[in-house]
Amino acid sequence: MIGGTKRMCEEFVLSNGLRVVAEPIENYPSVSVGLWIGAGSMYESAEENGLSHFVEHILFKSTENRTTKQIAVEMDALGGQVNAFTAKECTCYYAKVIAEHLPRAMDLLCDMLLNARVDEAEFEKERGVILEEIAMCEDTPEDLVYDLLAEAYFGEHPLARPILGSHDQIASIGREALLTFKKKHYRPDNTVLAIAGQFDKTQFRDMAERLLGGWHAEGETHIPAPVESTEPRMLTRKKDIEQVHMCLAFPGVEQDNDALYPISVMNNLFGGGMSSRLFQRIREEMGAAYSVYSFPSTYTNCGTFTVYAGTSPETAQKVADELHNQIRLLRDGGVTQEEFDMAKEQLKVSYVLGLESSSSRMSAIGRSKLLRGCAVDPQDVIRKIEAVTKEDVERAAHEMFSKPFSASAVGRNVEGLKLM
Repeated sequence: MIGGTKRMCEEFVLSNGLRVVAEPIENYPSVSVGLWIGAGSMYESAEENGLSHFVEHILFKSTENRTTKQIAVEMDALGGQVNAFTAKECTCYYAKVIAEHLPRAMDLLCDMLLNARVDEAEFEKERGVILEEIAMCEDTPEDLVYDLLAEAYFGEHPLARPILGSHDQIASIGREALLTFKKKHYRPDNTVLAIAGQFDKTQFRDMAERLLGGWHAEGETHIPAPVESTEPRMLTRKKDIEQVHMCLAFPGVEQDNDALYPISVMNNLFGGGMSSRLFQRIREEMGAAYSVYSFPSTYTNCGTFTVYAGTSPETAQKVADELHNQIRLLRDGGVTQEEFDMAKEQLKVSYVLGLESSSSRMSAIGRSKLLRGCAVDPQDVIRKIEAVTKEDVERAAHEMFSKPFSASAVGRNVEGLKLM
């Protein structure tokens, strides 16, 4: 029981091996459904970089049954949300609609998935759209500093590559390469269908089998080896902009590791909110940065802990020095009982409140089923948060901040910035 609403997640498999995870939520006005594909930049070779994202764009173009305009019109007619995103480890096509529109949303999503035409003219149009998207990223220094950080930290590993791909890669890639990539990764055994909200379980099961049960494809997804230790390094990009954007990346933990819970509590008190140490010291007391925060990231077999600050070129070194000072204080000095209690309660409450929408529940069960093999149990997550002790947090901080790290910076005069 979360928030007074009865929830029970159910799992079943279609006749073609496609896994389905479903969570009916009583007295809910909406329903969210998502098709989760095990295709992301982590599964791309250097020559394929950007193809997961390119495929996602192409699937919103015409199908054997609908023109591009018809797809757009039907999306608007549903009155909810129909969209997609590509991440490092997955691609998701999803819809959030009122319950009575679920059959139409499912029909549209499945048509896009199974019957995309990949017309040559549409392919070229979408290439241009993605090239503009890459250019926008180059003009967004906060995005750019994260791409540089991934390259610095992960080295030659696929996680170092940007989800969008590079300009040269997208400009030269051909339609046949995209079709080959799609055929290799878009398979029933590499897909999870997730649904949460107001729906009839029997009707949905029949609908899923009718729309997706006849889909058959063969291929194999290569899972990269765990990230090897790389030499700590710093990458910079000189840009004539108003702010300097800087990041540090420390080794974190993989998504199945229970050590994530003490790290998450630690993150809340260190840089996860307005009451955190970084925010209070660097923004409120020093007035040296408008934006400063930290966050953990997890993947199948590795993770990182990132610290970010955006400041003026004149105060960049002072902020960099204070970031390291705060890291040392947490690593060597531990935490107070008061800040531990507040950070732990904050983590638990934010997790529970994050489950209040059908879309957040669909995302949680779909992603975890695809990447971990099982749907996440909210009660289990809450129990693990509650089990975290002050000593766990201090141990996690000491271990993590004692390891080598990488860094990145974007802005004016960043070549001389001492972040390492």
